[in-house]
Amino acid sequence: MSTSDENDSGLLRYLVVDRNVVNDPRDQNEWTQKRLVWVPSAESGFVAGGIKSETVDEVTVELESGKVLTLPRDDIQKMNPPKFDKAEDMADLTCLNEASVLHNIKDRYYSGLIYTYSGLFCVVVNPYKKLPIYTEPIMDLYKGKKRHEIPPHVFAITDNAYRSMLQEREDQSILCTGESGAGKTENTKKVIQYLAYVAASKPKFGVAGQTQQHQSSMSTGSVFALGELEQQLLQANPILEAFGNAKTVKNDNSSRFGKFIRINFDTSGYIAGANIETYLLEKSRAIRQAKDERSFHIFYQLLSGSTEQSKKEHLLEPPTSYQFLTNGPQPITGLDDKTEFNCTLNSMKIMGLQAEDLSSIFRIVSAVLHFGNMEFKQERNSDQATLPDNTVAQKVAHLLGVNVSEMVKAFLKPKIKVGRDHVTKAQTKEQVEFIVEATAKATYERLFRWLVNRINRSLDRSKRQGASFIGILDIAGFEIFELNSFEQLCINYTNEKLQQLFNHTMFVLEQEEYSKEGIDWKFIDFGLDLQPTIDLIEKPMGVLALLDEECFFPKATDKSFVEKLTAAHTTHPKFFKTDFRGQADFAILHYAGKVDYSANQWLMKNMDPLNENVVQLLQTSGDAFVCTIWKDAEIVGLAQQALSDTQFGSRTRKGMFRTVSQLYKEQLSKLMVTLRNTNPNFVRCIIPNHEKRSGKIDAPLVLDQLRCNGVLEGIRICRQGFPNRIPFQEFRQRYELLTPNVIPKGFMDGKIACEKMVASLDLDPNLYRIGQSKLFFRAGVLAHLEEERDFKMSDLIINLQSYCRGLLARRMYSKRVQQLNAIRIIQRNCSAYLKLRNWQWWRLYTKVKPLLNVTNADNELLQKQQELNRIKEDLHSECKMREEIEAKLSQTVDEKSMLAEQLQAETELCAEAEEMRARLASKKQELEEILHDMEARIEEEEERVVAINNDKKKLQLNIQDLEEQLEEEEAARQKVQLEKAQIESKLKKIEEEFSIIDDTNSKLVKEKKIFEEKNNDLSVALAEEEEKSKHLQKLKAKQESTINELEERFKKEQSLRSEMERNKRKLDGELADIREQLNEKKNVLEELQVVINKKEEELNSSLIKLDEEASLRQGVMKQIRELESQLTELSEDLDSEKLARAKAEKSRRELTEELELLRSELLDTLDTTAVQHELRTKREQELAQLKKCLEDDTKSNENNLQELRHKYGQEINALQEQLEGVKKSKTALEKTKTSLESENIDLANELKGLNNGKVELEKKRKAQENQLAELLNKYENSERRCSEYQEKLTKMSAELEQVNSLMEDLESRANNNSKANVQAEERVSELQQLLEEETKAKLVLNNLVKKMESEKSELMDSLEEEEERRISVESKFQEALKSIEQNKKKSDEDADFINNLEAIIKKLKADNEELTNNNNELLSNKSKLEKSKKKLQQELDDSILEMNAQKAKIGDLEKKQRNFDKVLNEEKLISDKLLADKESAERDAREKETKLMNLVRNLEEKSIQLEEVERVKRNLQNELDELVNSQGHADKNYHELEKAKRSLESLIQEQKTQLEELEDELQLAEDAKLRLEVNYQALKSNHERDLRDKEDQNEDKRKTLLKQIKELEVELEDERKQRTAAVNSKKKIEIEYEQVLSTVDSFNRNKDDYLKQVKKLQKKIKEITIQVDDERRIGENYKEHVEKLNTRVKSLKRQLDEAEEEISKEKSVKRKAQRELEDLQESYDVVMREVQGLRRRGQSAVPTPRKPRGSLPLDEISVGGAGDDVGEEAD
Repeated sequence: MSTSDENDSGLLRYLVVDRNVVNDPRDQNEWTQKRLVWVPSAESGFVAGGIKSETVDEVTVELESGKVLTLPRDDIQKMNPPKFDKAEDMADLTCLNEASVLHNIKDRYYSGLIYTYSGLFCVVVNPYKKLPIYTEPIMDLYKGKKRHEIPPHVFAITDNAYRSMLQEREDQSILCTGESGAGKTENTKKVIQYLAYVAASKPKFGVAGQTQQHQSSMSTGSVFALGELEQQLLQANPILEAFGNAKTVKNDNSSRFGKFIRINFDTSGYIAGANIETYLLEKSRAIRQAKDERSFHIFYQLLSGSTEQSKKEHLLEPPTSYQFLTNGPQPITGLDDKTEFNCTLNSMKIMGLQAEDLSSIFRIVSAVLHFGNMEFKQERNSDQATLPDNTVAQKVAHLLGVNVSEMVKAFLKPKIKVGRDHVTKAQTKEQVEFIVEATAKATYERLFRWLVNRINRSLDRSKRQGASFIGILDIAGFEIFELNSFEQLCINYTNEKLQQLFNHTMFVLEQEEYSKEGIDWKFIDFGLDLQPTIDLIEKPMGVLALLDEECFFPKATDKSFVEKLTAAHTTHPKFFKTDFRGQADFAILHYAGKVDYSANQWLMKNMDPLNENVVQLLQTSGDAFVCTIWKDAEIVGLAQQALSDTQFGSRTRKGMFRTVSQLYKEQLSKLMVTLRNTNPNFVRCIIPNHEKRSGKIDAPLVLDQLRCNGVLEGIRICRQGFPNRIPFQEFRQRYELLTPNVIPKGFMDGKIACEKMVASLDLDPNLYRIGQSKLFFRAGVLAHLEEERDFKMSDLIINLQSYCRGLLARRMYSKRVQQLNAIRIIQRNCSAYLKLRNWQWWRLYTKVKPLLNVTNADNELLQKQQELNRIKEDLHSECKMREEIEAKLSQTVDEKSMLAEQLQAETELCAEAEEMRARLASKKQELEEILHDMEARIEEEEERVVAINNDKKKLQLNIQDLEEQLEEEEAARQKVQLEKAQIESKLKKIEEEFSIIDDTNSKLVKEKKIFEEKNNDLSVALAEEEEKSKHLQKLKAKQESTINELEERFKKEQSLRSEMERNKRKLDGELADIREQLNEKKNVLEELQVVINKKEEELNSSLIKLDEEASLRQGVMKQIRELESQLTELSEDLDSEKLARAKAEKSRRELTEELELLRSELLDTLDTTAVQHELRTKREQELAQLKKCLEDDTKSNENNLQELRHKYGQEINALQEQLEGVKKSKTALEKTKTSLESENIDLANELKGLNNGKVELEKKRKAQENQLAELLNKYENSERRCSEYQEKLTKMSAELEQVNSLMEDLESRANNNSKANVQAEERVSELQQLLEEETKAKLVLNNLVKKMESEKSELMDSLEEEEERRISVESKFQEALKSIEQNKKKSDEDADFINNLEAIIKKLKADNEELTNNNNELLSNKSKLEKSKKKLQQELDDSILEMNAQKAKIGDLEKKQRNFDKVLNEEKLISDKLLADKESAERDAREKETKLMNLVRNLEEKSIQLEEVERVKRNLQNELDELVNSQGHADKNYHELEKAKRSLESLIQEQKTQLEELEDELQLAEDAKLRLEVNYQALKSNHERDLRDKEDQNEDKRKTLLKQIKELEVELEDERKQRTAAVNSKKKIEIEYEQVLSTVDSFNRNKDDYLKQVKKLQKKIKEITIQVDDERRIGENYKEHVEKLNTRVKSLKRQLDEAEEEISKEKSVKRKAQRELEDLQESYDVVMREVQGLRRRGQSAVPTPRKPRGSLPLDEISVGGAGDDVGEEAD
């Protein structure tokens, strides 16, 4: 037994989680301390990290590797507490997100747990190794169990489907879906294995051997009897795997076909038969394989496992010699082809295949391999192909039973019907190779079909008609290769349909069912509708329809098909045209991803053409097996492809072929109809990695599969919806036990009855909905009701068993009492006989007594004679009656035989009629299915015809319109061509004229320039000549008189000139320095202004922080006050606990004193009997338990107090630290504030000094620049205007700031008072109007700026005029050189001014770019906010679900409380009964005590009488002696003395008998007393045990309530955190709003197209205000939610207080019971003392102690007492 238990526990470690390891408190502490979350990772999907710090939008996380990351808040995902690790059902997770689901699956997979529930379906991860979880003990473990009672397994899904089929009589289906290599085939085998084990009609021996054979390992194990249905069902899989499975890159045993296994069951639940349907065998794998892949397993098994004889018989060669085996032998690790071949042979023999069948099958497999070795060559001068070596052809012909020459001729020169004649056609090498490959593929496909039909014939049992069935679907998984062909399209189309069925069942039908039943439900769109992709593939003008259409056109090609497809579906959202550089022709967006398809050879694959000559040759083969597999072949000729009656070939003529896509669509539509008519059960298989390694999970791959499979949505609909439903009648029938006396007798509507039942069950209204015909429950509610029903059933059965046992015990007791009385009578009689046997008178009496009846002999004879006559008469009448009855009996026997014959005939007729009815029903069903399919086909064809006709009409109309348009366009084109010719001729002429004019113009321009130069030279020469003549005249007049003066002046002028030049240089240098200083000061001023703005912003933020810190401080102070109140409450609790402890100590001391008193009394009074010893030990144990309980309570209370002190001390320290930190930050902020204010004052002083310096420098500059006063005045005027404009702009910005402040005030008012929202919006609109007015004013300012720029241009013109004047006056005035230089400098300054303006423009552009960036950031923030909103919505949904779950828990607790109250009432009734029994027992005891006292008194009287009699006897004896001495008188008195002696002896004897009777009665009284004591002790122990159980239950309830309160407190904390996060996000949005306003102000200052930006920003402000309102609304919702949670916590605390009060009441009741017990014990001690006194008196009264006559052994007394006890318990 121990080894088996160890094995079971070893197996269960792959199924059950060790919760002791999971619920590690250290992990819980780490989770709470580090605040662990999930961080996205490219490699691992998600990585755990602890939150270090967080802001409104970003979170700083430290990973386990020590790396610190800063991520957006929306990128991280919450982590479940450690107690939810390795959860069996992912619907139970508190945080439902991708990271948690992936982590749960990964954790379970690493622990060897491959199965996990995901709501309503099961997820299985391929382990890539064999696990011992499919054995018989495991199947026994899952048989007949409910889903929540056992760990997840595919057996649980299968058993659930099987039980649902039996109970609800509804057909079931199990769909194993997933990618290729995910384990669908293996799970399908396990489903069949379990059904064969559970539903087998014979004893299940040898299943272990079968399962091991399934796993391709020939193990020792018993096998079913040959031909048994279950074994054949199990052995069908190895055959199908050998012929239909192959090794691929992803999977070593990949199913290259789809199968639907339909297992039929009879009404008793036994397997009645099975049927297998196959879909789309990948027959192209038989002729070629991709790299690192294999062909079908049977080829390699046959080549490696055949004997030498079979190799010779089937002409087999080594694997490397076959061309169709592309990659050679290609072995699979861990798999031996030889042993697998033996398994396949064994399975085929069990299926009933004979040796001839096996030989024929292997001949065809060998022939298919040999087809690839036929090498053809091309003739040089013609297109004809030849076969130089026909040895391989001879082998193929021998294997297939055909003529070699005819086969070669059919391949090389096939006959084609042209008109009425047959003509031979020459075939090229490529055509012949294609025909050979097509023949090989078709041969293998037909062999596979024959095998499936043969298996179905073996599994079909017509005698056992199936009542219902379970269908298991195993079809090829979704495949995405680099280049995908027609086969992949069909496979992916099937998976789309199955996924749509899954989505429809899970999400659409589920919610439609709610709406049909009238349940209040909001439809949830999960966005998983796959119908567009399915329509793209299957609908008219879809991919398959266009492919079929192209197949009917003789000149159609793959390219034309692709062109039609792209033209028809260019705008389809799921269709994509691939890049022309790639190999793919088009792409389709499936649910699993985008798939590129290459249309190469699609038409040929869809038509699947064959050579008619080869097919006819194979149909007339000499081998019967080859003829049978080719007899019903549909031939697509290579030369003829007949068109249909319609235009597009949608209908086929009678006897015409159907394409592969049409056949597959029909098969798939039938399958989908079958699946829709069943109740589907989904098993989602997941591939962990592409390396086929066990224990490794590729997280992105698994995440992609989870997203595609809709796992998260399935869990969410399970959590939000009502997955369990039950009809009214079934609910009433099944659960009426739980609500007795609720439904009155008589008829009642099912809905009303169910409403009453649900109301009496006290279920939470959120957990169920009542529809029109059924009840809907949330997940887990029905399981809870089932548990309650099981408990109720067990209670009823226990009560019945106890009643039966009590009845039997009472009967046994009465029997034993009768036996005891009989024994006592026998004892009494025997003792009387022993006393009387030697007495002479008795002997005389025994001898005389028979003689007393002699006188009555004659009377007796007469009586006997009369009796004899009467008996003879009775006998005569009885004989007559017997004859009559025998006659009637014979008549009835004849009638019975006739009726039996009639009954047998009727039963046979009935059986025949039943068989006929079943056959007719099955035929009817088949015909109905055929009719339904035909009608569906007819409807499809009619719709297609109507659509095609409509398209035809549309096309005709389009053609007419296009023809008319073409004619019009042709006429217009001709006109346009004529006009074009005319215009071109005109253009040519104009171009020629233009070129001539250009030449002349250029010549004239050149001449003009020459003439102007000459004119300028002449004018200059003329002016020079004039000046020279004037000068000469002056020189002539004044030459003699003014020579000396001129010389002196010349010297003075030279000295003055040198001084002026020196002064000029100095002034120029000073001016340059002053200008540089001015520029530097301006730059410094701008920088200081920026710094001031920044400091002001920092001041504002610090003030905001100060306000926040003050609010935080107030909150902290509130918390401190709350904690102080809690501390006072705890101290009061501590004082109460100390008082309770003192009372407990006092009661303990009292109990110890009472115990010592009781011990002393027991030692004094009671004998050391077994019962007393047991009582003493029990009391000692009770005392020890009480001591332990008291010590444990004191220890636990002390520990709790220490923990609470420690906890609250830590919290107080933390709060004090926070307060100190707040104070420090406040002081630091105040310091920074003062420093900033001082810096501000310094900067203002510097500004004043700079302004003064600027004024002085301007004065100097004005004094030194007198000559350019006018220009400078103009420049100053322009600067003054600019400054005025700047002042106006600053005023406008100040007004804008005032407006912004007003906006902020309005925002604060709106935040403070939510009711004034409408007024605030009106004010905002008014302010917006003001803003528009301001913008108008700013437009005016822009106009002024433009005017100023025009004035600037005028100034520039005037400067140019001045320069011209300077040039004209240059020759006259030398001093004008200075002004010219100054003008140059001025022009440089103007250029600098222009450069500054350009820099300002660049700055404005940069500001514009910043604004656009800010706009983009706002948009990104908006998207982030939307994401966070969605995330918060999901979290809110989860929290609502958790709240509902908590409500359900509270309802359960209330229900348990009510049940506890009921139990308490029952216990009170029982205690009242016990008190009544106690009183009756005391009454009986008092009565018996009185009887005993009377008996003792009588005994004393009798003893006194006995003493007197003894004294009389002695006196008489003395007298007798005296008389003997006096012999004289002896003879006279002898007879008298004898008489006196006899009379005295008789008196003595009577006294003795009376004494014995009294002793017997005393013994009986003692026995009754002992029984009463034993019953009393048993009742006392039962009562104490019940009290202890109730106390334990109350303690458990109290602990659970405390735990729930703690969980609710944790939830409250989470809600508070979320609320603070929402408030922070709101503040952040407000800050962003202020930043936006500040950017608007700066934008206004910079004067650049701000109107458009302001409008955009106003829109953004509105959106942000809307978001703020939404956030405020969310915050209010959170407040309401928190208030609700607080009320819930208060109600729970109230319930806990009530429970504690009830516990205290129970304790008081217990104390009362203990006091009553002590009183009973004292009364018992008094009674025992009295009994002992009576015993002593009896012993002293009776001189010779002896055993009483009626006494019994002690074991008989105990047996009687036990029986009495059992009887009382049963009562």
